[in-house]
Amino acid sequence: MANISASLVKELRDETGAGIMDCKAALAATEGDMEAAVDWLRKKGISKAAKKAGRVAAEGLIGVAVGGDAGALVEVNSETDFVARNDQFKDFVKSAARLALSEGCDAEKLLDKSMGEASVRETLTGMIAKIGENMAVRRAVTLSVSPGVVASYVHNAASPELGKIGVLVALKSTADKAKLAALGKQLAMHVAAASPLALTAEHLSKEVVERERGIQTELVKQNSAGKPQNIIDKMLEGRMRKFYEDAVLLQQTFVIDGETRIDKVIEKASKDLGAPVEIAGFVRFQVGEGMDKISDDVAD
Repeated sequence: MANISASLVKELRDETGAGIMDCKAALAATEGDMEAAVDWLRKKGISKAAKKAGRVAAEGLIGVAVGGDAGALVEVNSETDFVARNDQFKDFVKSAARLALSEGCDAEKLLDKSMGEASVRETLTGMIAKIGENMAVRRAVTLSVSPGVVASYVHNAASPELGKIGVLVALKSTADKAKLAALGKQLAMHVAAASPLALTAEHLSKEVVERERGIQTELVKQNSAGKPQNIIDKMLEGRMRKFYEDAVLLQQTFVIDGETRIDKVIEKASKDLGAPVEIAGFVRFQVGEGMDKISDDVAD
């Protein structure tokens, strides 16, 4: 049996809202596998979490750069938040984001690009030696659209270009760019808050859908004793419909007004702006998402 630490139980409890004993049981049953434990709790009907936000452990910043019809996001990690507040670190992240935008490159290619007199990789190595803490350019992405605009939003902003969450939203349209940018900013704020998994149901990965269907099937079985199969099928499809409403951007409820679906927001914008508007894509980065936590539980 895996050694289940108090910090692991707390992490699962924070993520799912389940009780301590239930979290311990889930972790024991899954040999300490956090993701499997979340599914275990959901199948038991104990956790209502629809999707994992990702185990956030690493510190650092998200850099955002936009230029009309294009934008870039770069995540640079550090070991401590103290370093993330360092002005040299902030300047590096800003410069990396602007460079990613101008070069249209991912993290691996970005490292070999010139940043002043040295490459990004060499500049980062110099910072590590000077500050005495490990740092890494974890990921970078660019988004572009034509015609249209790419809007951005930074949450928990250290500056207008830096924060813990960064979002890009690409709107394809021939409408007035200033009005498109204003709409795009609101949509980017929504994405930061609602954390959609995909633009449409068709964009969701097969693995994500199959995993969710498996969980919902188990939940339906627990509440459908004696019911005919057609009723069971309807219950399952209703649960999956709710999952899509939570996970798919165009089916989510706009956080700005709390009542309009995003696809209806886009329809209205098309009428108001006098030209078709389409969400061509979006990207959301949160510092450390998907990275395993390093336990510093003294009691453990």
